Amino acid sequence: MQHHFFAYMNRMKLIRRWSLMRNTQRENDMEHSFQTAMFAHAIALLGNVRYERDYDAEHIAVLAMYHDASEVITGDLPTPIKHNNPAIKKEYHKLESLAEKRLLTMLPADIMSEYEPLIEPDEKCEAWRIVKAADKISAYIKCVEERKAGNLEFAQAEESTLASIRKIDLPEVQDFMDEFVPGFGMSLDEISRG
Repeated sequence: MQHHFFAYMNRMKLIRRWSLMRNTQRENDMEHSFQTAMFAHAIALLGNVRYERDYDAEHIAVLAMYHDASEVITGDLPTPIKHNNPAIKKEYHKLESLAEKRLLTMLPADIMSEYEPLIEPDEKCEAWRIVKAADKISAYIKCVEERKAGNLEFAQAEESTLASIRKIDLPEVQDFMDEFVPGFGMSLDEISRG
């Protein structure tokens, strides 16, 4: 029997992010998910090493890899649409849930249960908090890069995203922001000098 789960996942590279905004460089869900996974993994490691957390950093990285998986079916609904109307937000969450369930049916039955916590995550767990923080940091970096390229379209998003990140009460997230994120606003020559 053939299974199409990974053929669908491969289409993450076709899902454009920030579709209502003028972009100097387009970003897709696959790129974003990889970046989010790297950041989530690093934040988890910072938490473990510096703050005596007990995060499963590898699990968190994989959870981040799949955090937008349902968008291969639903597409990426822009934030102003998704979050500014409670009725639309509720219905969109229903669509996401249906898409997640459909994706799971594309897996062999004997490994479906292994993917279930990745595709339909427990959004109340600590691991998910790390993933969502990394997701916000990825969005913030996109805004920084657009501003650096002279595009002011992202200025308000940059400001509001930074404010929401600064409210996250995890010191490992703030450490990541302070230690790693400034380099994204620099030129190649600046970061190469160390």
